[in-house]
Amino acid sequence: MRWLLSLLLLGYLSAVQALSVAGTRLLVVLEDGAEREKYGAFLGDLEARGFHITTEAPKSDSLSLFKHGERTYDHVVLLPCLAKGLGPALSANVLLDFMKKEGNVLVALSSERSTPAAVQSLLLELDIHIPSDKGALVVDHFNYDSTSAADKHDVLLLPYPTTLKTGVTNYFGGDGLIAVPRAVGQTLGNESPLTAPILRAPCTAYSYNPKDEADSAEDPFATGSQLNIVSAMQAHNSARLTVIGSAEMLQNAWFAEKATLSGKAVKTANRDFAEKVSAWAFKEVGVLKVGKLVHYQDEGVSKKVNTSVAIPENNPKIYRIKSDVTFAVEISEYDKTHYVPFVPPEGDAIQLEFSMLSPFHRLNLRPISQTANSTIFGTSFRTPDQHGIFNFRINYRRPFVTNIDEKRQVTVRHFAHDEWPRSWQISGAWVWIAGVWVTVAGWIAFVAVWLWSAPANTVKKTQ
Repeated sequence: MRWLLSLLLLGYLSAVQALSVAGTRLLVVLEDGAEREKYGAFLGDLEARGFHITTEAPKSDSLSLFKHGERTYDHVVLLPCLAKGLGPALSANVLLDFMKKEGNVLVALSSERSTPAAVQSLLLELDIHIPSDKGALVVDHFNYDSTSAADKHDVLLLPYPTTLKTGVTNYFGGDGLIAVPRAVGQTLGNESPLTAPILRAPCTAYSYNPKDEADSAEDPFATGSQLNIVSAMQAHNSARLTVIGSAEMLQNAWFAEKATLSGKAVKTANRDFAEKVSAWAFKEVGVLKVGKLVHYQDEGVSKKVNTSVAIPENNPKIYRIKSDVTFAVEISEYDKTHYVPFVPPEGDAIQLEFSMLSPFHRLNLRPISQTANSTIFGTSFRTPDQHGIFNFRINYRRPFVTNIDEKRQVTVRHFAHDEWPRSWQISGAWVWIAGVWVTVAGWIAFVAVWLWSAPANTVKKTQ
């Protein structure tokens, strides 16, 4: 009986094993236990997915994101609080250092509470802008819940984001409508390639502050698709920051709430959407891994990558100019519980750069074959007629997937003295070779004629 219980316990532990490749230590910053009850379903879903949750008050003496220079948590969730400050353990600089150590942060905002100065500074540092005045929220007079927001129109009903602007795989799709009560809108800087919108406001929405109606109507913070309800930022080290404009959409009340849109009853899909957003935020999806990477010199001329040819695992350090080279790399994508073959979205491609100071070749890698959990990409090319130190480099950076930056350094040398082609192998020299042999043949013919020709007899016989 005891062994049966042990087996069941082992099966349970394996079923709730960590889904995140970044770790399971999750810190939730809340002021008191009563606030935790409001987010019980959301936090319960995280625990069911294998996260070990620690709840701390923002100004707790025991709260620290680092110990001996290392992270004490893998992920941080900042929920709204009454205090305007989060304390020295959660300053903007500390949160930035946490992200530099590849920690992930999820920030939930509320229009009913002031955004702490540390959060405002953090978002501003990452080129994400929110209204500076308390109480500013997003309203829409066309896409709202007529049951709970019949007068103020501040509970938006939005469809899932079906097609993202970036064109990458959509990790946030689904069915149903998402209820967004009293959201704080965000705008993203135009010059930052690291930020991307997840859920945009409709074109009929705008940012509105009921406390200062005249000024907000004349000069709104942002309007239409400029407003983001949920935004994302992925750093160069693939650390992720997610900003949810409405913390209420994560509360129990909206996880199974019925709403009314244009007189039609609908059921909100907040729970499913919260799971998708948190799964991306905590690196349960969209994580790329590079496996085997090989390059080698082809035998023969212009030999192409072929699935029937076994790829040798030899990565030479030296190549010769004008050599035929094959490159192959194995890439996987993590999907909640295991790695699967990575398939770039339609119209996108992973590129290989063969570069010195600048790329001499920039080639699209095409899929060669797939294994159980990876895709093998490859291409063939000829090294340039230039000696020096070159790099095989893959620099793949797309929103919502972790960055790939792999580099392998090789030397490209000149021809050795016995590797230059013979003159008869050069078609341009055939004219000169023919001229030489014609001259030789003509000279031999002349000599032969001269030697075998008898001189004329010029002596006259005398009588």
